[in-house]
Amino acid sequence: MTDISPSALRGAVDLSALRNRPSPSAAASTGSGSAGVADVVVDATDESFGQILEISRTVPVVVDLWAEWCGPCKQLSPIIEKVTRELGGRVLLAKVDVDANPQLAQSFRAQSIPMVVAVIAGQPVPMFTGAVPEQQVREVFAQLLQVAAQNGVTGTLDVAGAAADGGEAPEEPPLPPLHAEAFAAIEVGDYAAAITAYEKALAENPRDEDAIAGLGQVRLLDRVQKLDLQDARAAAAAGPRDVQAQFDVADLDLAGGHVDDAFGRLLDLFSVLPTDERTPVRERLIELFGLIGASDPRVVSARNRLSSLLF
Repeated sequence: MTDISPSALRGAVDLSALRNRPSPSAAASTGSGSAGVADVVVDATDESFGQILEISRTVPVVVDLWAEWCGPCKQLSPIIEKVTRELGGRVLLAKVDVDANPQLAQSFRAQSIPMVVAVIAGQPVPMFTGAVPEQQVREVFAQLLQVAAQNGVTGTLDVAGAAADGGEAPEEPPLPPLHAEAFAAIEVGDYAAAITAYEKALAENPRDEDAIAGLGQVRLLDRVQKLDLQDARAAAAAGPRDVQAQFDVADLDLAGGHVDDAFGRLLDLFSVLPTDERTPVRERLIELFGLIGASDPRVVSARNRLSSLLF
């Protein structure tokens, strides 16, 4: 979950070693408004990624880092592929088997998978880690396209195989009205309106899992868009018991894919606060657990530590 900003990983991830590696198996031509590829979903390798970086100057490239042994990857990858195909060439999906491509895994600092990042005009951009619901994937893709447009990356791929079977993709059922309202608001960056729409959806159906996930995601996006990483870290260092300062850094860590760091920061804060001041920290932890998913081992570990601190 993430603050999709091209500056978010600049300096943290170095893709320079992957540039300018010609590969006949990844033939593509780029231009100011279009690029030619065989499909909107490609298998990327250490050798072919140089050309994919060039395509990222025309359309945003989503990089799905996965492995055959990874169960959550098998849940997430089909969702990402489906959403990519529906966008009709506005995004390229590059699938990376981390076991077969160690240099790419190292370049993106893939400490856990599934890990999904994007590349806009050659710059890496965090998206999310772990298996996430389809609605959340759609929301993050919408924000990705918005940020790409802000950076002049607005092309379309010239693709023969935009649908899985070479024809048109099957028509998707329409979103529920309040979900559609939230999605439209996210596309234009109106996170307050999206939050309101999801809250209305939950008032109608408190068990609406897509609305729960969407609300948590958009709240995180709304919070982190106003933050500066260096300022937030300085404030947190100056006030180790300043709850809001620690919340800000935890949000930024989670948005950047540093899930364990976010959980660890809030659990450390919880452990030193007086009992009557702990409730907001516990509530924020539970909210962030929901963004990552109850079955994620990082959430399981953090929940166990939280339980031990409570009792």
